[in-house]
Amino acid sequence: MIQISQLKKQYKDAVVLDVPSLEIAKGECFGLVGNNGAGKTTLFRIMLDLVRATAGSVTINGEDVSKTEDWKARTGAYLDEHMLLAYLTPDEYFETLRKIYGLSAADLKLHLDKFVELFNDEVLGKKKYIRDLSKGNLKKVGIAAALMGNPEVVFLDEPFENLDPSSQIRLKKLILREKENSKVTFLISSHDLNHVTEICERIVLLEKGKVIRDLREKTEMMAELEAYFTG
Repeated sequence: MIQISQLKKQYKDAVVLDVPSLEIAKGECFGLVGNNGAGKTTLFRIMLDLVRATAGSVTINGEDVSKTEDWKARTGAYLDEHMLLAYLTPDEYFETLRKIYGLSAADLKLHLDKFVELFNDEVLGKKKYIRDLSKGNLKKVGIAAALMGNPEVVFLDEPFENLDPSSQIRLKKLILREKENSKVTFLISSHDLNHVTEICERIVLLEKGKVIRDLREKTEMMAELEAYFTG
């Protein structure tokens, strides 16, 4: 599904990312953790061709992300609020995306119905611009947008940040349901070890741009991560 080979990002003399090899299987819920500055967001941005690598390659379904744009139609992402159209209301934004993806009004309703619980009657029909939403509701809009158009792979950077406890639980259920029903491959970067270990069957730990753990044993993930971060 996703292959990383000899990937490196360097700013002058500082190497901020150095990943010789990494493969992510189709349908996997892949977690990425690490302290601030570990390179998590840089890795996601390179994988989405938002930042160019100094060396190496990323392929999604055999397509080099830096050399073609075909993969974008099958990929969803929400990294931060700058990916949204802040001057629109959420309703206008989703309608704009509906037209871009060539969906019918019925398709859009079906999609948004999946988010009724997560939105908690705070997002749609409020005539409030996206720029005026709370941080948590911005995130909800971004996640719903990332899952539009039946993507095969979805990148989410810190999806639980700024969400209240009820919304965090609802989001976990939604991700697990989408993974089960639609076989979506999720890549989730998070500082929240509890949530990421609960929903991901594999977690990679980054430190100073390098992969230092690749955890696949569910029962041992939390203990290994806690041992690492507590020193």
